[in-house]
Amino acid sequence: MTPPRPLEIIGGGLAGLALGLALRRSGVGVTIFEAGNYPRHRVCGEFIAGLSQKTAARLGLEPLLADALRHHEMAWFNSSGAPRIHRLPSPALGVSRFALDARLATAFVSAGGELKTNARITDPTPRAGRIIATGRRRGRAHWLGLKIHVRGISLLRPLEIHLGDEAYVGLSDVEDGALNLCGLFKRRPLSGHGMNLINAYLNASGLKALADRLQSAEIETASFSAVAAISFDRTVTRQSVVSLGDACAMVPPFTGNGMAMAFQSAEMALDPLLVYSRGEANWSDTCLAIHRLQTRRFRLRLASAHWIHPYLLQPGKQRWLAAFDRARLLPFRPLYAALH
Repeated sequence: MTPPRPLEIIGGGLAGLALGLALRRSGVGVTIFEAGNYPRHRVCGEFIAGLSQKTAARLGLEPLLADALRHHEMAWFNSSGAPRIHRLPSPALGVSRFALDARLATAFVSAGGELKTNARITDPTPRAGRIIATGRRRGRAHWLGLKIHVRGISLLRPLEIHLGDEAYVGLSDVEDGALNLCGLFKRRPLSGHGMNLINAYLNASGLKALADRLQSAEIETASFSAVAAISFDRTVTRQSVVSLGDACAMVPPFTGNGMAMAFQSAEMALDPLLVYSRGEANWSDTCLAIHRLQTRRFRLRLASAHWIHPYLLQPGKQRWLAAFDRARLLPFRPLYAALH
């Protein structure tokens, strides 16, 4: 019997590790090249919304998420009126990337996968058997992501979203009593590092009340992360390669769906890659099959997020959203379904 064709994955984030783990459990040889190491902090909202039990089971994620917090409600704030409260149609899972990436890496190696850390691929040219899971593509957009863990403050609900001027910030409970603070900001001529930089952006974006509230928080300085030049996709990209996670399509972070999309993209790639590994399909057809599955799954989600996103970034439109919500005219559940 001919052994399965081996595969290599460039990028050891959620999508790359989850796919690698599932492939190894099916007997496929997999090497993952990761530019960094584990554990590490990453800019991320750190809650998983929209992940089905089917996807978790198919990828073998259930034991790795067993102790994740279950968030049932969210509160969102803007500059006018009281916070708005919504119950989520299904629980969001709260877990840090610091913990989850490391768990996935350990599980992948335990399953016999080869994980090469601190291994940046200088020639990422697409080729047969190579899967791209390197995260977001660098663009020219003027968006900045900032993240840090804090302790010692309480949330109105396990998830909070604060809407500012060309900015929004999410706070969520993660493990060990920590809160993850992650924000998307339009870049401004501000300087600083860590919480000082975050405070500068909060105040410049009209989120002074949140900045003041955080003054009493205990800051986990080592958890600070930043990422610049963030852009978002309207459609799935690059049908000539197998791309996963943010390399497949970057969704605005307000959806809370980026982590789930990473896992879903891995699940959709699994069966076509197993067929390729058995020698029953060529690489070009495999790439096309995966692209079609991703496009069908993510098209509405990306288009809906692109349409809604400006309403979260502009104070005038935020007030309209709040007014519709107070009048019970905001179709929260249908919007949630479209974004997940």
